[in-house]
Amino acid sequence: MERRRGGGGGGGGFFAALREEVARGLLLLGVMGAPLAPVHVSAAEPLPHLSIKDTPIETSSAQYILQQYLAASGGQKLLASVRNAYTMGKVRMVATEFETAGRLVKNRNAARCAEPGRFVLWQMAPEMWYIELAVGGSKVHAGCNGKLVWRHTPWLGAHAAKGPVRPLRRALQGLDPLTTASMFAGARCIGERKVNGEDCFILKLCTEPETLKARSEGLAEIIRHVMFGYFSQRTGLLFHIEDSHLTRIQSTTGGDAVYWETTINSFIEDYRPVEGIMIAHSGRSAVTLFRFGEVAMSHTKTRMEEAWSIEEVVFNVPGLSMDCFIPPTDIKSGSISETVELSHGEKSKVGPPPGHRAKVAALEKAVDGKVAWSGTILEDHN
Repeated sequence: MERRRGGGGGGGGFFAALREEVARGLLLLGVMGAPLAPVHVSAAEPLPHLSIKDTPIETSSAQYILQQYLAASGGQKLLASVRNAYTMGKVRMVATEFETAGRLVKNRNAARCAEPGRFVLWQMAPEMWYIELAVGGSKVHAGCNGKLVWRHTPWLGAHAAKGPVRPLRRALQGLDPLTTASMFAGARCIGERKVNGEDCFILKLCTEPETLKARSEGLAEIIRHVMFGYFSQRTGLLFHIEDSHLTRIQSTTGGDAVYWETTINSFIEDYRPVEGIMIAHSGRSAVTLFRFGEVAMSHTKTRMEEAWSIEEVVFNVPGLSMDCFIPPTDIKSGSISETVELSHGEKSKVGPPPGHRAKVAALEKAVDGKVAWSGTILEDHN
């Protein structure tokens, strides 16, 4: 680690705080492992017909871009024929930066410190999915049966996610073109930009106030959630996703509110056809968790990066049924919003509760005390 800014005294305590922050990688693993998309969508619903009559140019342009995207991805007819899908891949995650109002510390050995991991993702139309992700010996599970989204994190156990059913953000990263197109169906085209040498059209999607209210809870109010999709003008495919949400947590004692801003930037790369459908086989993301507002001129910012690659994709897996997406039996009553989950994860010092047996689970074995995955099996849920 390298201290890039700030004075002398208190360095030991500061670096101890940094080590604690990095150790709380469980918190960021929860943020990056299974984040949800901003709004509810259903890939079963047809996209709007392309029309310029009585349609704002920003909306008609977005519809045209999405039609081009679907065509480049394999065509709507082929995409609609996918009843379910299985994806297995590798990830590498690392905390790269920690900042306070007075100091900035960067991880100079980020490449060597990166924690390897693996994930499996199962999807089934309409709106069902399940993911397991393990990094550095820690696991995050999440799933959706079409009516309920749930998560299992090391600090909270199994709990329902607050708000409407939403797709898994990771599936939008070049793994599920039909859901991606449906997600941006209500977006507006706000212009063009060159990103990393690629000329792109930009679609902007804003979460409606009603959805934000449904996702808020108690003293935690989600103020905004915005997603930008950058579609390549050259290929028609999704090249980059940028999204952020801002939440305010009001103090119970009447003090200043605390604000959390989570920003995730993803670059989507290496598109290759799988049974005629263009699937992104690698990519990288950077997540920034910015906390501010308690004291004037005081904040903390943690940055974590992820690189992923896809090893296997299979469509229309025989025998996969709705029973494979049944939520765990030990879900706690009620539901938890994203920021309440973050604040609980930051403060929790206790170990995870007894785990549940997921219907779709990774076949794993311990190698040098870490998790290694070698495939998948279907397990009995009882």
